[in-house]
Amino acid sequence: MPLPPHIAAMTRTALITGASRGLGAALAVALAPTHHVIAVARTTGALEEIDDLIQAAGGQATLAPMDVTDPNAMAHLCRGIHDRWGHVDLWMHTAVHAGPLTPAAHLDAKDWSRSIAVNATATSVLIGMVEPLLNAAPGGRAVFFDDPRAGEKFFGHYGASKAAQIALARSWQAETRRTGPKVDILEPAPMPTATRARFFPGEDRAALTAPAAEAARLLALLD
Repeated sequence: MPLPPHIAAMTRTALITGASRGLGAALAVALAPTHHVIAVARTTGALEEIDDLIQAAGGQATLAPMDVTDPNAMAHLCRGIHDRWGHVDLWMHTAVHAGPLTPAAHLDAKDWSRSIAVNATATSVLIGMVEPLLNAAPGGRAVFFDDPRAGEKFFGHYGASKAAQIALARSWQAETRRTGPKVDILEPAPMPTATRARFFPGEDRAALTAPAAEAARLLALLD
């Protein structure tokens, strides 16, 4: 049900794609005191755990158990955001697919397709859908997170598709510098996430930065 216009206009909203774990989950909890969090991820159970943490912090969330590669689902989500709030103040895009480490000559077609679908194609679709919602908010802002693995050995799936995502974000950033929305590209410190564990299974995770601490650091950079 749409909120009264004056209430909707006052509500600061944060759309987080890839919110179920890792940095996305930490950002959702960190933003809860100041934003209504719209949390998007495929895993319903993980989203419900994040919702519990958000409510414990005194915040509110709308859970959207959806696959970002489904354009119909994303269109339905953005329409629902428009109808309820009319805008998005902050979009943080953390959704990513970590294809397995593989020599470039042996990339699996299924993993390659999934990497491109999540990391590049979904990003292109979401930019077109979310931009009007960001432009409807004073100071609307989108944030992407770089992980410069392109060209590293065995990172073909992930490195190439992640580089495509960030290249697209940089183009959008350049195009909207004068007109908005503001587009930021940040580089997180290494964190003990499931994605990183797939790449570095024997790593000393105690030496890595906790997602909650890194979320606080990154949000401070935006301020």
